[in-house]
Amino acid sequence: MKIGVIGDTHRNYKYIDKAIDYLKECDLILHTGDNFFDSRYIYKLTGINTIGVKGNCDFEDVEDEIVFEIENFNIFLCHGHKYDVKYGIRSIKRRALELGADIVIFGHTHTPLNLTENDILFLNPGSISLPRGTTKRSFSIINIEDKTINVEYIYL
Repeated sequence: MKIGVIGDTHRNYKYIDKAIDYLKECDLILHTGDNFFDSRYIYKLTGINTIGVKGNCDFEDVEDEIVFEIENFNIFLCHGHKYDVKYGIRSIKRRALELGADIVIFGHTHTPLNLTENDILFLNPGSISLPRGTTKRSFSIINIEDKTINVEYIYL
Protein backbone atom coordinates (compact mmCIF):
# COMPACT_ATOMS: atom_id res chain seq x y z
CA MET A 1 0.00 0.00 0.00
CA LYS A 2 1.23 3.45 -0.91
CA ILE A 3 0.20 6.33 1.38
CA GLY A 4 0.85 9.99 0.60
CA VAL A 5 1.42 12.18 3.66
CA ILE A 6 1.18 15.94 3.35
CA GLY A 7 0.34 18.82 5.65
CA ASP A 8 0.89 22.40 6.64
CA THR A 9 -0.09 23.29 3.09
CA HIS A 10 -1.75 26.58 4.10
CA ARG A 11 -3.67 26.87 0.81
CA ASN A 12 -0.48 27.15 -1.25
CA TYR A 13 -2.05 25.72 -4.40
CA LYS A 14 1.06 26.25 -6.51
CA TYR A 15 2.91 23.58 -4.51
CA ILE A 16 -0.12 21.41 -3.79
CA ASP A 17 -0.59 21.13 -7.55
CA LYS A 18 3.06 20.09 -7.94
CA ALA A 19 2.63 17.43 -5.25
CA ILE A 20 -0.45 16.02 -7.00
CA ASP A 21 1.74 14.36 -9.66
CA TYR A 22 3.19 12.16 -6.91
CA LEU A 23 0.07 11.80 -4.78
CA LYS A 24 -2.11 10.54 -7.65
CA GLU A 25 -0.08 7.30 -7.56
CA CYS A 26 -1.08 6.61 -3.93
CA ASP A 27 -3.78 4.33 -2.53
CA LEU A 28 -4.55 6.74 0.32
CA ILE A 29 -3.60 10.32 1.21
CA LEU A 30 -3.25 11.69 4.75
CA HIS A 31 -3.27 15.42 5.54
CA THR A 32 -1.90 16.58 8.90
CA GLY A 33 -3.90 19.83 9.03
CA ASP A 34 -3.27 23.51 8.42
CA ASN A 35 -5.31 23.83 6.09
CA PHE A 36 -7.93 21.09 6.38
CA PHE A 37 -9.74 22.50 3.34
CA ASP A 38 -6.67 21.52 1.28
CA SER A 39 -7.40 17.84 1.97
CA ARG A 40 -10.71 18.29 0.15
CA TYR A 41 -8.92 20.07 -2.70
CA ILE A 42 -6.45 17.17 -2.99
CA TYR A 43 -9.32 14.66 -3.05
CA LYS A 44 -11.08 16.68 -5.75
CA LEU A 45 -7.95 16.59 -7.94
CA THR A 46 -6.99 12.95 -7.33
CA GLY A 47 -10.20 11.10 -6.50
CA ILE A 48 -8.15 9.21 -3.89
CA ASN A 49 -9.54 8.75 -0.38
CA THR A 50 -8.01 11.60 1.64
CA ILE A 51 -8.13 11.68 5.42
CA GLY A 52 -7.41 15.00 7.09
CA VAL A 53 -7.40 16.40 10.59
CA LYS A 54 -7.85 19.86 12.02
CA GLY A 55 -4.74 21.91 12.75
CA ASN A 56 -4.25 24.97 14.92
CA CYS A 57 -4.99 27.26 11.93
CA ASP A 58 -8.19 25.41 10.95
CA PHE A 59 -11.72 26.39 11.88
CA GLU A 60 -13.72 23.55 10.30
CA ASP A 61 -15.72 21.33 12.62
CA VAL A 62 -13.69 18.17 12.03
CA GLU A 63 -11.66 15.75 14.16
CA ASP A 64 -8.30 16.93 15.39
CA GLU A 65 -6.99 13.38 15.77
CA ILE A 66 -7.90 10.05 14.25
CA VAL A 67 -6.76 6.49 14.99
CA PHE A 68 -7.22 3.81 12.35
CA GLU A 69 -5.65 0.59 11.10
CA ILE A 70 -3.98 -0.09 7.77
CA GLU A 71 -2.21 -3.33 6.86
CA ASN A 72 -2.23 -4.35 10.55
CA PHE A 73 -0.51 -1.12 11.63
CA ASN A 74 -2.31 1.12 14.12
CA ILE A 75 -1.96 4.72 12.86
CA PHE A 76 -2.40 7.84 14.96
CA LEU A 77 -2.94 10.96 12.81
CA CYS A 78 -3.01 14.45 14.31
CA HIS A 79 -1.63 17.92 13.72
CA GLY A 80 0.59 17.83 16.79
CA HIS A 81 0.05 21.24 18.32
CA LYS A 82 -1.85 19.77 21.29
CA TYR A 83 1.23 17.68 22.07
CA ASP A 84 3.79 20.53 21.91
CA VAL A 85 5.70 18.84 19.08
CA LYS A 86 7.73 21.99 18.49
CA TYR A 87 9.52 21.09 21.73
CA GLY A 88 10.02 17.37 21.06
CA ILE A 89 7.99 14.18 20.84
CA ARG A 90 7.74 13.30 24.55
CA SER A 91 4.05 14.24 24.90
CA ILE A 92 2.94 12.74 21.57
CA LYS A 93 4.95 9.60 22.34
CA ARG A 94 3.06 9.20 25.62
CA ARG A 95 -0.25 9.49 23.71
CA ALA A 96 0.96 7.01 21.07
CA LEU A 97 1.77 4.47 23.79
CA GLU A 98 -1.70 4.97 25.33
CA LEU A 99 -3.30 4.33 21.94
CA GLY A 100 -1.07 1.39 21.01
CA ALA A 101 0.03 3.24 17.87
CA ASP A 102 2.61 1.73 15.52
CA ILE A 103 2.83 4.87 13.39
CA VAL A 104 2.33 8.48 14.49
CA ILE A 105 1.81 11.01 11.71
CA PHE A 106 1.77 14.69 12.60
CA GLY A 107 2.64 18.16 11.33
CA HIS A 108 2.80 21.60 12.96
CA THR A 109 6.60 21.98 13.05
CA HIS A 110 6.90 22.30 9.23
CA THR A 111 10.08 20.21 9.61
CA PRO A 112 10.46 16.68 8.21
CA LEU A 113 10.93 13.93 10.79
CA ASN A 114 11.34 10.18 10.36
CA LEU A 115 12.21 8.68 13.74
CA THR A 116 11.56 5.33 15.38
CA GLU A 117 11.38 5.09 19.18
CA ASN A 118 9.93 2.23 21.23
CA ASP A 119 9.09 0.50 17.92
CA ILE A 120 6.83 3.45 17.00
CA LEU A 121 7.45 5.37 13.77
CA PHE A 122 7.08 9.14 14.23
CA LEU A 123 6.60 10.81 10.87
CA ASN A 124 6.25 14.48 9.99
CA PRO A 125 6.09 15.19 6.24
CA GLY A 126 7.37 18.76 6.64
CA SER A 127 5.62 21.50 4.71
CA ILE A 128 5.26 22.33 1.03
CA SER A 129 4.21 25.89 1.80
CA LEU A 130 6.41 27.20 4.62
CA PRO A 131 9.35 24.87 5.36
CA ARG A 132 11.28 25.47 8.58
CA GLY A 133 14.84 24.49 9.32
CA THR A 134 15.38 23.95 5.62
CA THR A 135 14.62 25.65 2.33
CA LYS A 136 13.21 22.42 0.91
CA ARG A 137 9.44 22.07 0.61
CA SER A 138 8.50 18.49 1.43
CA PHE A 139 5.91 15.78 1.81
CA SER A 140 6.31 12.03 2.13
CA ILE A 141 5.21 8.71 0.75
CA ILE A 142 4.86 5.64 2.97
CA ASN A 143 5.16 2.26 1.28
CA ILE A 144 3.86 -0.70 3.26
CA GLU A 145 4.72 -4.05 1.74
CA ASP A 146 5.05 -7.43 3.45
CA LYS A 147 4.73 -5.83 6.91
CA THR A 148 7.66 -3.53 6.12
CA ILE A 149 7.39 0.27 6.20
CA ASN A 150 9.53 2.44 3.96
CA VAL A 151 9.32 6.23 3.98
CA GLU A 152 10.37 8.41 1.06
CA TYR A 153 10.51 12.19 1.18
CA ILE A 154 9.68 14.22 -1.90
CA TYR A 155 11.23 17.67 -2.13
CA LEU A 156 9.75 20.36 -4.37
